[in-house]
Amino acid sequence: MLIPLLSVAVALILTPALCATILRRPSVHGASRGFAAWFNRGFDRGSLVYRHGVSGVLARSKRFLAIFVALVVATGWMFMRLPTSFLPVEDQGILLTAVQLPPGAMAARTRDVLDKVTRYYLHEEMDAVEGVMAIEGYGFGGSGQNAGMVFVRLKDFDTRHAPNLSAQEVAQRASAAFAAIGDAQVYALLPPAIDGMGTSNGFDFYLEDTHGAGRERLAQLRDQLLGAAARSPVLANTRPTGQEPAPQFSVDIDQAKASALGLNLADINNTLSVAWGSDYVNDFIDRGRVKHVYVQSDADFRMQPADLDGWHVRNAQATMVPFASFATGRWTLGPARLERYNGVSAVEIQGEAAPGVSSGMAMSEIDRLVKQLPPGVRHEWTGLSYEERLSGDQASALYAISVLIVFLCLAALYESWSIPLAVMLTVPIGMAGALLAALLCGQTNDIYFKVGLLTTIGLAAKNAILIVEFALEREAQGASLIEATLDAARLRLRPILMTSFAFILGVLPLAIAKGAGSGAQNAIGIGVMGGMLAATVLGVFFAPLLYVAVRKAVKGKRS
Repeated sequence: MLIPLLSVAVALILTPALCATILRRPSVHGASRGFAAWFNRGFDRGSLVYRHGVSGVLARSKRFLAIFVALVVATGWMFMRLPTSFLPVEDQGILLTAVQLPPGAMAARTRDVLDKVTRYYLHEEMDAVEGVMAIEGYGFGGSGQNAGMVFVRLKDFDTRHAPNLSAQEVAQRASAAFAAIGDAQVYALLPPAIDGMGTSNGFDFYLEDTHGAGRERLAQLRDQLLGAAARSPVLANTRPTGQEPAPQFSVDIDQAKASALGLNLADINNTLSVAWGSDYVNDFIDRGRVKHVYVQSDADFRMQPADLDGWHVRNAQATMVPFASFATGRWTLGPARLERYNGVSAVEIQGEAAPGVSSGMAMSEIDRLVKQLPPGVRHEWTGLSYEERLSGDQASALYAISVLIVFLCLAALYESWSIPLAVMLTVPIGMAGALLAALLCGQTNDIYFKVGLLTTIGLAAKNAILIVEFALEREAQGASLIEATLDAARLRLRPILMTSFAFILGVLPLAIAKGAGSGAQNAIGIGVMGGMLAATVLGVFFAPLLYVAVRKAVKGKRS
């Protein structure tokens, strides 16, 4: 809040005083020598050449208006072709590696896979990796002895100048190497661009059972979707985050027999709970400190299903009744964790875009694959993917509102609708430059590029305003429309070039940035730089043409 107020105070108070103090009449400072004189003479000759060029464009207005229409069409085509995404992939200096073994795998097998992953990073990627930390028993899909995580810290950016040492390249090579591990599913992942928005970089969605077909049917459709995603060249590392169904031992209680034996179901459940899961029963004092007492069956008496027959439950007559008289056990296969999303049974699926593919294209591919599934399921995006889809839906309205606000401000300034129209018609020229630069440099239409595109809209309109405003003054002094436009174009060329190239040079460090945060910097810098180059090189010729064309079109009409 303080900065805008200070800016307004400087513009209203200090700037007029500085102008009155510093600026002098041309007779005082017009004579110059050396480099300044040589530059001014050269620039004056160049401005005259530019005036003749604008005159030629105005003389062939129909031809160049057709070129302008083609440029507008090309702008729309490039906008549709530019891949979409939410945030650029950043090299944060760390990697995540998820390890998932089959259900029931022992801890020793998990530890062996973690050792293989650790050795790969420390030996095969020693030029990029600084350290590795492996954690057994924890994974994104849940805890268990068949899950593990490996956290990889890369070396400082100053020591990783080569492109093949970036986090993205290391992750791609690691994923290819880990595919040879037949004992587990191992994925090398980049961390999410925003902390707390998901567990890894890439897309994230839930496949929901909308018709209540059951977990087994949902698992079948999930596997069908994963198989189709594995065959798609657009997707990579598509995987379920939950754990696969695991063997479970179910205890069936014959309630009729239990009731006949005088047993209470609550006592039966309490016995199972205490024997397998322990329970707090009392406290005792040990050397002045209060300690808790927990009761649980000894490990030797709860390791095998047959051990259940050796347990007893006290009935209402204080008689110990064996479990074998009223309970039986059986092995089943069930989910280790039940997942629901928005109140519907669902499974979470994550994945990434293939190298060279944007996240928007990958999400569109998922949409296409889900539509091919049988009825009864749908998918909902979550995390960063939800935000990406939401921002994409709002982008068109944001652009329209921005253009409308600029148009209304200009209409209020000039008390006319035709003059703001002439100014706003130059906006597609800057947008064409920004889109062409993004396509040539492999950028995507992410949130940072959208900000740069909005900036380009204002800067392209600024160049046209400098010409249009001076042309209006010359017309008010009695000059014809063509002469006023030509004089305005020549006289305002210097401030246009000065402000434009100052801004271009200002964003140049963003466009060529490397290292930490370079993805966001490149997304803004490349788009704005390309847009300003186009608005400067082409806009200075098309702005006078569009102004004259609009003024002739509304001649004699109230505008």
